[in-house]
Amino acid sequence: MDDAPRLIATDLDGTLLRSDGTLSPRTGAVLAATEEAGIEVVFVTARPPRWLDELAAAVGGHGVAICGNGAFVYDVAARRVMSSNGFEHAVLQAIVADLRRAVPDVTFAAERGSGLWFEALFPHDPGHDVPHDAIQAPIDRLDDEAVGKLLAKSATLQDEDFLRKASDVVGDRAQVTYSGAGGLAEINAAGVTKAVALEQWSAGRGIGGDDVWAFGDMPNDVPMIRWAGVGWAVANAHEEVRAVADRICPSNDDDGVALTLERLLGQLDPTASLDLQS
Repeated sequence: MDDAPRLIATDLDGTLLRSDGTLSPRTGAVLAATEEAGIEVVFVTARPPRWLDELAAAVGGHGVAICGNGAFVYDVAARRVMSSNGFEHAVLQAIVADLRRAVPDVTFAAERGSGLWFEALFPHDPGHDVPHDAIQAPIDRLDDEAVGKLLAKSATLQDEDFLRKASDVVGDRAQVTYSGAGGLAEINAAGVTKAVALEQWSAGRGIGGDDVWAFGDMPNDVPMIRWAGVGWAVANAHEEVRAVADRICPSNDDDGVALTLERLLGQLDPTASLDLQS
């Protein structure tokens, strides 16, 4: 292992979490041990803030997550959005109008600090219930609250075709990413990415990229993997991530991040007990 990092940044779905969406006891234990060793851990995820509450108990009320692909900084323990970086209202509505013209069957949802706004036909993730306080209404009627992430889905176009079309229509007005949900275009304001948000968060703590290890699995992780001093791809990662990563660790279902951190902690303290599996 190289010199120890000051910060561990890790994606969640497909990376830290197993394929069933759970955090293994082994991983929960090593995250706590890593922070006890003085190395900060931050989650950097496409998930909206509302999808992090279910993990709070598993990680012992872990402190902070950069979520929504960099749109929000969220205090997991307090269940509070600390900051957001969203769209200008006019830009978002122009993008919505242009996508409707290009793909007439497109439907939208918007992640905001206060929660979800969604259109009636928008397909929801079966693994997450629609929150009781979500607003169902056409996206064109959005109020003035800033949108951190716009979600778009076509009912008929093939996944790759729709993502390509969405990227062409949006152009440089916003950031179109893909985190693994079939055919779902995840659209952030221009310049908002996991990498940018992580760099800003790290700089605020006097931490440079060389002191960061980052773990990921999907194309939206690529800029973060490139920025970090050591970028790790899990073995199950998308080929784009594997191509830019400095190193490969075992898959998410084999607790690859946990195994890597256990080895790191063993290097820092050879006398430490690392029997963290359960």
